[in-house]
Amino acid sequence: MCTTCGCSGSDAHGVVGREGTRDGESRYLPRAAQPFGLKRAGTHAEGVSRQRLVRVERDILSKNDAFAAQNRRHFADRGIFALNLVSSPGSGKTTLLVKTIELMRGKLAIAVIEGDQQTSIDAERIRATGVPALQINTGKGCHLDAERVGLAAGQLELADDGLLLIENVGNLVCPAAFDLGEAHKVVVLSVTEGEDKPLKYPDMFHAASVMLLNKIDLLPYLDFDVERCIEYARRVNPGIQVLRLSARTGEGMDDWIGWLEQRGGGH
Repeated sequence: MCTTCGCSGSDAHGVVGREGTRDGESRYLPRAAQPFGLKRAGTHAEGVSRQRLVRVERDILSKNDAFAAQNRRHFADRGIFALNLVSSPGSGKTTLLVKTIELMRGKLAIAVIEGDQQTSIDAERIRATGVPALQINTGKGCHLDAERVGLAAGQLELADDGLLLIENVGNLVCPAAFDLGEAHKVVVLSVTEGEDKPLKYPDMFHAASVMLLNKIDLLPYLDFDVERCIEYARRVNPGIQVLRLSARTGEGMDDWIGWLEQRGGGH
């Protein structure tokens, strides 16, 4: 359970889609999907004590951490470099992944796990590059969890010594608390979102090893203070590395690829 959003249980966190499946959207839909807006906000907590909520959340996170540790051991044994890409919706994560795949082609075996509440649109974009991708639809859930990432990794039949890119659900809150077994969290922040995001969502930026400041090609048209944004991020996480880039134009992508090659080599 996320005490911030109330998503809980296997139904809320969705199902793993089959790689390459195109003949039935129902395979990508969450179990017991509920139409948006039918449940009043906060209903999940009515009549439940704060101590009970804390206990439930602790149990959920403990179970998730156990699956994450299992994933991490599996990735380490296979030499797989796994990254958890997190951001708000519209930051450009999928475009970044497509560009990364293009630039890394022939250097490493790459596979992608896509997380969204609905649709297989992003997984189809990734598969169009020739890279295997598997969609996890979370339904009412607002983040991926380690159990389903482990199941998805098993279905993808990952290559040894490869790169696994996990695109989390667009959300700067709950994914910060859920370890997936990744080597690093990578937070993507677009310059269209405002430089104050690291202060507004500190847990996410504190949990990340690197911040990719995306869409810098738009800076001439925006009132975005890059240095202030970086200062805010380092106020929350002094050790965070910041890379400025544009996934659309390719500017700064060499620095990102260099980071991948350097970290991926030694994990």
